[in-house]
Amino acid sequence: MTMKTPNDFLNDLTRQLTDLLNQGRQSGGDMRENVRSLVQSQLGKLDVVSREEFEIQQLALEKNRTMLTEMEHQLKQLEQEVEQLRSNTTDKGHHPKQDQ
Repeated sequence: MTMKTPNDFLNDLTRQLTDLLNQGRQSGGDMRENVRSLVQSQLGKLDVVSREEFEIQQLALEKNRTMLTEMEHQLKQLEQEVEQLRSNTTDKGHHPKQDQ
């Protein structure tokens, strides 16, 4: 199934609403029910998520960003510690590759 663009959605909805209005034989209550049913049907065809699902995904993304920032900070600290250890080893005249 191909994803409908917003224009496709609006064109389909407009065409179907026009068809309903052209029938003109329906009472106000029937018309409201048919329009409601039509709009629900068209909305169901869109590739969207609910507000609740969007907010859940947004919270997960924020949590992952925070974790990534913390991990980047930890990595930077570890790199500095490794560099410090290398400097200390080099200063003492040790050459790790030669000691093996």
